[in-house]
Amino acid sequence: MPSTAPPASPTAPAGHAASAGRGVPLALTAALGFSTLGILGKLSAQTGLPALAALPWRFGLVALLLLPFARGLPRGVQGRMLGTGLLYCLATHAYFLALGRVSAGTTSLLLYLAPAFVLLFLALGGRRPARLQLVGIAFTVAGLGLVVGLPGPGDHDPAGLLFGVLAAALYGLYLLGSERWLTGVPPLASTAFMSLSAAAYFGVTDLFTHTLRVPTGAAQWGVVLGLAFLPTLVAVPALYGAVARIGAARASVVATTEPLWTVLLAAVFLHEPLRAAVLLGGAGILLGAVLAQLSAGRAAPLEL
Repeated sequence: MPSTAPPASPTAPAGHAASAGRGVPLALTAALGFSTLGILGKLSAQTGLPALAALPWRFGLVALLLLPFARGLPRGVQGRMLGTGLLYCLATHAYFLALGRVSAGTTSLLLYLAPAFVLLFLALGGRRPARLQLVGIAFTVAGLGLVVGLPGPGDHDPAGLLFGVLAAALYGLYLLGSERWLTGVPPLASTAFMSLSAAAYFGVTDLFTHTLRVPTGAAQWGVVLGLAFLPTLVAVPALYGAVARIGAARASVVATTEPLWTVLLAAVFLHEPLRAAVLLGGAGILLGAVLAQLSAGRAAPLEL
């Protein structure tokens, strides 16, 4: 998908092309890191620690670790980082509200409509999507349907479906906000303030819903440390780096490979069966991601 920066040309500086070339591997790293959330969430439940109860500790530990990297930044930049983090929190909260009303597969399918919302928001800003971009989105959504499963008979709760769509829209805004407001900000600093926002948000949410609790024992703290490391310390800075290099639109499509990695990891570590539809759907997701990258060279720059 198109970046907000012009595509590299034969006369463009080599550093610009190299930076853009690192964007896709970073987006894939982010998707792989985020894919461990489902695995760690199941392990957390097995230890007796609900996933929502682990979130304040997950983000609080990361914020404490990374805030020193954000020293000296102007207050305006810090405010933008906190605001972008709030968008992430709202998207995550909407996702969990949907998850409580419809199946996990349908919730995931709705969440990964985010690339379509990114294109929609860019179109509303005056950028018309290319035909190849739309084809890539179609392959991605079809592939997701095969990987995570199509909506079933029990997925007709209007509020649940609405929360799922809202999660996708908010996640799309989060990616665009990261591109517009955080490009040029060190990824570790952005991750620190996003984690600070998330720790405060989910801490207050758990407090008001009476689900706030302190992890106990090595197993629960081990899960919290796992959540802090792979899907946060590794995945979030990689996502910010990808968005800065290739733009929110292209990064969001590559990120849709996350459910595919989740299913593959579940087959390896949780011994869950690997369906033929997963392999076919995975091919569709990857094809959509490839088409998104091919469309980048045909796009004109977008001024935000």
